[in-house]
Amino acid sequence: MAHRLRPVESGFVETAPVRLVFAREVAASPERVFSALAEDVPGWAQWFPAVTSARPLGDGAKRDIRLWGGTRFEEAVLVARSPEVYAYRVDVTNAPGARALVEEWRLAPAGTGTRVRWTVAADGTAVFRLAVSLGRVGFGRAFRGAVTALDRRLSGR
Repeated sequence: MAHRLRPVESGFVETAPVRLVFAREVAASPERVFSALAEDVPGWAQWFPAVTSARPLGDGAKRDIRLWGGTRFEEAVLVARSPEVYAYRVDVTNAPGARALVEEWRLAPAGTGTRVRWTVAADGTAVFRLAVSLGRVGFGRAFRGAVTALDRRLSGR
């Protein structure tokens, strides 16, 4: 059953009870990575294996995301500042126990490529917070695989 989450803002990534942060360098430029994140929402299903469907809603300020296993998110874009940061908040989900969730992608030049940093900021019931914390290894694996696949997609390999 879907439920509405607390409408937090982008600063929640610094104050959330649970924060997972992952980083990796890719060969693609920050502009190309940002474009893939913010402008090619349907493309997420091609490079982020956990995402089975992604589509912008309305004028693109919202997104409908479906994950492998049946989890659904209705998200609101909080920040889209090219080519530095892309952040969104989950407004509605069927994930039990979630109360607030924001994801932030920070991009910085790294040589001729980009340093990609992904932060997952979450709050919820004690069980939800524990599950997210224990999921760090899985989130990290998903991030590494997704960013590697995105880099291959952007470089045409």
